[in-house]
Amino acid sequence: MSAQSGERGLIARHAGTVLVGQLAVMAFGVTDTIIAGRYSEGALAALSVGAAIFISVYVSLMGVLQALLPVWAELHGGGRGSEVGRSVRQSLYLAAIAIVVGMAALLAPAAVLRLTQVPPEMRGDVEMYLRVLAFALAPALLFRLFSTLNQSLGKPQLVTWLQLGSLVVKLPLSIWFTFGGAGLPAMGLVGCGWATLCVNWAMLACAVWLLRSSPFYRGYRLWERLEKPDWQQIRLFARMGVPGGLAVLVEVTSFTLMALFIARLGTAAAAAHQIAANLMAVAYMVPLSLSIATSARVSFWLGAGDVARARHACRLGFEQTVLCAMLFSTALVTLRHQLANVYSDNPAVVGLAAALMVAVAAYHLADAVQTLCVFLLRCYRVTLAPLVIYCTMLWGLGLGGSYMLAYHGLGPWAAMQSPLAFWIMSAGALAVTALFFITLLRWTMNKRSA
Repeated sequence: MSAQSGERGLIARHAGTVLVGQLAVMAFGVTDTIIAGRYSEGALAALSVGAAIFISVYVSLMGVLQALLPVWAELHGGGRGSEVGRSVRQSLYLAAIAIVVGMAALLAPAAVLRLTQVPPEMRGDVEMYLRVLAFALAPALLFRLFSTLNQSLGKPQLVTWLQLGSLVVKLPLSIWFTFGGAGLPAMGLVGCGWATLCVNWAMLACAVWLLRSSPFYRGYRLWERLEKPDWQQIRLFARMGVPGGLAVLVEVTSFTLMALFIARLGTAAAAAHQIAANLMAVAYMVPLSLSIATSARVSFWLGAGDVARARHACRLGFEQTVLCAMLFSTALVTLRHQLANVYSDNPAVVGLAAALMVAVAAYHLADAVQTLCVFLLRCYRVTLAPLVIYCTMLWGLGLGGSYMLAYHGLGPWAAMQSPLAFWIMSAGALAVTALFFITLLRWTMNKRSA
């Protein structure tokens, strides 16, 4: 019983530390949303579109690097810490490829904006915002590599402290650059992008300094000479990371493309959706943190050769994830009007955002379960099947069904002409996805135990 309590507490403490840091990062988006909303309704609507594109690019590429967590956690669990350094150095080649791909996408968003029929008057602000964020992508992805390494070693505290410190810098910079002052002209939405760029490079500089100076990292031999690309190792990373990154891309774009399709409904609808999406993203940090912590423990025990304790860690992670998801969904429904009022003082925007919250709560419950499942499946090296399920359910049923219900009608239901259609269909698609993932995970674990 004490071992169970100890494992549960270890997962909870790890997840809590990761959560604090993730919430600090999410506060970047929350503060930018509030600042843009106070600057102008047009800036908030443009941020909704720009943030959707940036998040789609960044989070999918982040998924490629985050998928390396089980590799390093297994080395740690198997007592092979001296091999971590070479593995991390080889991962830099994968990170470099991700940076080039991501910057190319962010510097040329015009085709996506035309394809999704974003209003022409909004495109200029969105393109300027994304051009700045393109140069903030490299430090963001390299810092994510640093974060993944720490999470795999069970030491996320340093990452969290850096993320908290960055928020202290980010908030005043965003206000100053957006509204101007002290001789600096008001930049509007693009000011939020410049603030993000400055903070991302500062965080990376601090991470490099810690890797060089902290005694904790010395045993992992991180700072030996960079080897030539080991294509066998990189292919192994790619077999895990690329399907994982593509799966994240499908998951995130099924969420963020809603903003692009909703933009044609007008600025009030786009602004209300941005509020709902921002709150959803904040709530998502809880299951994400629990998934990171649980997968680190599962991979640790798999690396140590203890399949039973890995299975036990899975169960404990599920208990905590479902409980937290139920609490957050209840809060989203109960406090929906108060939460919407924080973001906007426009009655039309507040009323529509509050109406979305019930669907957002259902979305969060399903999202929490499927997020934990997909992280745990990576521990068992199952990456291709989740990608196929995501493509079918989230793009097909979720996004495709949402578009039909919103603009053309679906079966007996007439076209809703409302962002609510997107949230209803996406929540249903995620619920079916979660059921598929639970079944696949149980089958995989039973096979491994046998």
